[in-house]
Amino acid sequence: MDDVADPRKSLQRRHAARLAQLLPEYVARIDWTREQVRAEQLRALRQLLSHAVERSPWHRERLDGLDPTRLSADEVVSLPPMTKDDLMQNFDAIVTDRRVTRRVCEEHLERAESAYLFDELAVVASGGSSGRRGVFVFGWDAWAICYASIIRFQQRDWESDPALADVPRVTAVVGASSPTHLSAALGRTFSSPEQPRHLFPVSRPLPELVAGLNELQPTILMSYSSFLPRLAAEARAGRLRIAPRRVIAISEPLLPEARSAAADAWGAPVANGYGMSEGLFGGSCAHGLHLPEDLVLVEPVDAEGRPVGAGSPASRIYITNLYNRLLPLIRYEVTDELVPIDGRCPCGSGLQRVADPQGRLDDVFEYDAGIAVHPHVFRSALAAKTEIVEYQVRQTAHGVEVAVVSGSVIDLRAMEQTIAAALSRLGLDAPTVTVTHVQTLERHASGKLKRFVPLAG
Repeated sequence: MDDVADPRKSLQRRHAARLAQLLPEYVARIDWTREQVRAEQLRALRQLLSHAVERSPWHRERLDGLDPTRLSADEVVSLPPMTKDDLMQNFDAIVTDRRVTRRVCEEHLERAESAYLFDELAVVASGGSSGRRGVFVFGWDAWAICYASIIRFQQRDWESDPALADVPRVTAVVGASSPTHLSAALGRTFSSPEQPRHLFPVSRPLPELVAGLNELQPTILMSYSSFLPRLAAEARAGRLRIAPRRVIAISEPLLPEARSAAADAWGAPVANGYGMSEGLFGGSCAHGLHLPEDLVLVEPVDAEGRPVGAGSPASRIYITNLYNRLLPLIRYEVTDELVPIDGRCPCGSGLQRVADPQGRLDDVFEYDAGIAVHPHVFRSALAAKTEIVEYQVRQTAHGVEVAVVSGSVIDLRAMEQTIAAALSRLGLDAPTVTVTHVQTLERHASGKLKRFVPLAG
């Protein structure tokens, strides 16, 4: 079917062409100095705030009295933060295009076969692993910039490695099946014959996934982080016979044990594809993970909202998306736990480096008497068993229920005792811990795994 008969294909070709125009600039930005990054932040921030005050009723009231043309990047901390509840409850007044309403976006998402809203806008939804729904809409250029921010480190890496000069870039994405999820929606827009992206829904049976990957023989393997150990186990067993040149973990925290399993299985560099539907996407080099500070202002803060410095863990971040002026997210709260790393990266990038995010504030279990249990308590016990390829921990009133998927028999009673002892050391009296073996774990509708499930409320 030609482009005249299929307007959607024509739009996608135009969008892919726009991405090709933009990508070299954003690849070049990776090597900017800190001074260049700061100058771009200030320029883009002032434009964003001016646009929001002019066209967003909600932001106009929120930013009353502010002169966007004089605000510095350091002074943005004086602005009040916004939350996902703010976004969803005030969506119609936050967007800067009066045609766009929450109802219009929701109706568009129900018609999943339609790629564009008004033939120019991209709409995605995220329940996230938390299950709290969010709706996000991107303008034409913002959608292309979003994808450029995801692939620019990959582009730089591939172009700089002589061993990859003649290797075709064929990407397999083991992730969300829904076209309304950001990763699937971006792939639908920007997959091309030159750099094809093939989606393998994580909801499909594992043997079917393995057969499809074996047939495709991808040179780039992208997968939900929680699913990498299962694929690695299939490779070790000789059933998954692929040789990716790069492995990229996406959509969920990349735990050390998942990174090790993937590196051991394929002997390829493993990158962390840290990102979120709000439009923030980090980029990985050989030395770690970088934040896209030229595109998104990121403020690591503690539980009280106070800034934290390099080397100190932040319990959440406030993000300001500088490039998506259709949906101004200004000091938008995300409960990711980040640790900024000091100093310029050996790769030469002036973009802020952070340690691999290991979870969210929402993952902490809170018990009576003020006892808080961080997910690391469970990870340290469960990750020690290399036989475990997946697990899920559910909080109970006085302990936890743990479900594990393992490649061989493990001592469940010993695991219960180890976790119970760790909870006791934190002050939980006589905790009740059960560990059971299961064949599969229940995943969110998006395909993500909610690894730690606190009690409701």
